[in-house]
Amino acid sequence: MISNLNNVENIDSSTEVRNFFDKYYQKEVTFPAVQIDAVVGFFLKRDFDEESSRNLAIVLLNQARADNVNVFQLIDTLKNLSDVQLSNVVTEIINVYREKTSALGYKIANESLTLESRNIKP
Repeated sequence: MISNLNNVENIDSSTEVRNFFDKYYQKEVTFPAVQIDAVVGFFLKRDFDEESSRNLAIVLLNQARADNVNVFQLIDTLKNLSDVQLSNVVTEIINVYREKTSALGYKIANESLTLESRNIKP
């Protein structure tokens, strides 16, 4: 029987590595499973969805490798952020990897009172 799955017998468990592809599926990117699990676990613990956690993990691992930063130090700095601050950081990181035509942002509610709005009763 022909299969496209990797042969399980050829995998060395002491140096387990997971394979991913960059956003255009042209270049294979590998990271140690320990690093991936740590970053995914961090986001899962902060109530992120599992799929979102995996995607964010790959983005952070790529950025940490590009900046020559230890990913565990990066996670330690993110631990001290509040949920709102973490969302802001994640949005900025995601926007770096997105096309400029689909950038994410925030809507800030206009809380200034005008003369007209004080006369309107709900």
